[in-house]
Amino acid sequence: MKSVLSFLFTILGILSATAQNYPSRSNVLWVTEPDHSNWLYELGEEAKVTVSLYEFGMPVANAKVHYTVGPEMLDPDTAGFIDIKNGKGTVSLGTSNEPGFRDCWLTVTLHGQTYKHHVKVGFEPEKLQPYTNFPDDFEAFWSQAKREAAQTPMEVEKVFVPEYSSNKVNCYLVKLQAYQKGQQVYGYLTVPKKTGKFPVVFAPPGAGIKPMNPLKHIFYAESDVIRFDMEIHGIRPDLDGTTYKEISKAFGNGNNSYLVNGLDDRDSYYMKKVCLSCVRALDFLTTLPAWDGKNLIAQGGSQGGALALITAGLDDRVTACAANHPALSDMAGYKAGRAGGYPHLFKNFDGMDTPEKLKTLEYYDVVNFAKLIDVPVFMTWGYNDNTCPPTTSYIVYNSLDTEKEAYITPINEHWVSEKTRRVILDWIKSTLK
Repeated sequence: MKSVLSFLFTILGILSATAQNYPSRSNVLWVTEPDHSNWLYELGEEAKVTVSLYEFGMPVANAKVHYTVGPEMLDPDTAGFIDIKNGKGTVSLGTSNEPGFRDCWLTVTLHGQTYKHHVKVGFEPEKLQPYTNFPDDFEAFWSQAKREAAQTPMEVEKVFVPEYSSNKVNCYLVKLQAYQKGQQVYGYLTVPKKTGKFPVVFAPPGAGIKPMNPLKHIFYAESDVIRFDMEIHGIRPDLDGTTYKEISKAFGNGNNSYLVNGLDDRDSYYMKKVCLSCVRALDFLTTLPAWDGKNLIAQGGSQGGALALITAGLDDRVTACAANHPALSDMAGYKAGRAGGYPHLFKNFDGMDTPEKLKTLEYYDVVNFAKLIDVPVFMTWGYNDNTCPPTTSYIVYNSLDTEKEAYITPINEHWVSEKTRRVILDWIKSTLK
């Protein structure tokens, strides 16, 4: 396993009544320092964390901090108090006899205001394996689905978007017919303005139903890489935020979520259209006159990381894949008594634990697509992520049987830094043929 370990031991802040490790505008700062510099321990080994607490930049002289500790995403098995003296205290996270992570939640009240923080450590996570089964007909199912979807004509509408264009980049809003006639997806295509042939990056979206803005990754096109940021619902990405909120309320939350729509059957599940629309996006991107004809990279984060890996497993036109903390990964892992992947169907939804739903999930779980990937893969994730927990990122990484590289930033929750975004692009460029 080739790993690039980037440990960010910067003083962290916490906003009142939140548990974000990198907040802003807080008077209180936490630093949690595991006694192993890589945040990893052997099975049966005790993990200890030094807790430092600051207010207005100065160590808190005396405070009582409440803590709970347990397996990540599950109920705590230990609770108690530690005394902070001159800004410091120590808490034991115990140990684990099974590969995985333990999470410690810290709470303190200062001047009537409550502040929270959490930190995770891992126990031999390189040994984690998926709970999710690989169906005997997995490849046959998807081969047939791709053949059927390919019968739908590819109709393309492309409109120049001046507000996202510049003297270096042309931006277009693209509408693609995909999956079945009359169904479409949209996306922003950003292309270097200079003459030449360029690699293409296909970038599916994170979870939710929300507007899109290509400026976040405009540096790809500024760096001579064509990029296509796609939405998956067939809703124009340039609608106003209020309209998107109304749409999201209709089929984006709870048991109305698109992520559980049709889950009783593998052919009616909403995500079938999504996966096949990703293949249709590649159909379009490989027709671009400015494509170099060689390099087609799938890249995304969270749900987008999942769909990047899924697309790399589905389509051998993909030449490399970069995924941040992928969602939809070993989703049934809760059945094994440990954290499962986003959207945490067995934790946050009602009525999910049925044989029919479990069977459908096998055909859409990232761990099974990962087993089909034979191109270079770059993955990055953080340990403090409770949206896409590190257990499931490790399981995906451990399932890959191809050239792979991990860039692990332990302190991260469900975000990546601007530095990491640039590291991803640098890796993509390193794979170009």
